[in-house]
Amino acid sequence: MRLWGEMHMQVVQLVTGIEAPHFELPDCEMKTVSLASLQGRKNVVLYFYPKDDTPGCTLEANEFSALEHEFSKLDTVVIGVSRDDCLSHASFRDKYGLSVWLLSDPDARVCKRYGVMYEKEVDGQKKLSIKRSTFVIDKHGKLRHVMYGVQAHGHAQEILNLIKDTK
Repeated sequence: MRLWGEMHMQVVQLVTGIEAPHFELPDCEMKTVSLASLQGRKNVVLYFYPKDDTPGCTLEANEFSALEHEFSKLDTVVIGVSRDDCLSHASFRDKYGLSVWLLSDPDARVCKRYGVMYEKEVDGQKKLSIKRSTFVIDKHGKLRHVMYGVQAHGHAQEILNLIKDTK
């Protein structure tokens, strides 16, 4: 266990082939989205990003949105998760015309389950942040691809190609 501030957090690294950790989070419209509601119907690309409306996160969300039709043809939905609140997500979505689902995890509950939190120093202060990471979950709820510390540019196409190759 590592001690971060007053919070105890076990550092998790997920691997392919195991059951994906359950999630249930609100989207931009404050509607709850859960992994269980998608099982048996859709594959899920679950990507975690640090912050709405920042350069890398905007690039990644725009690239995923641009490929929405291609993902849809493969029975796949794309879901982005950050610690921003639902209002921030709605503004981010509307500003760029994003089509990906954006879910809010302000207390990092789901982020911790997926092992995407890390500590970084900003202006001499230690702060918890999200490591840009992506998980491809099949219709049965199993992790098919696990990628930590990804680069935003070109990542959506990389994930689309991985899904096509496993079909």
